Amino acid sequence: MNGGPNQPRSPLARFQSSQVNVDEQKRNGWNRHGILVVSHDDNRLSWPERELVKQLGDRLYGQNRRKGMCHA
Repeated sequence: MNGGPNQPRSPLARFQSSQVNVDEQKRNGWNRHGILVVSHDDNRLSWPERELVKQLGDRLYGQNRRKGMCHA
């Protein structure tokens, strides 16, 4: 016995990709469903854009609880 839980077995498992392209998933979410997933420290954003993302997140979901984060 290996001591851990058994992995579920499915005949479809061989079709499941082991690599997930996160940016592609984010793009699909935006294009298909209008859902935007963005990190407030994404280097592609300017400082005002990152600040806006942070403010939106705080407003919709509450203050970010992780202390000591650099918002530069």
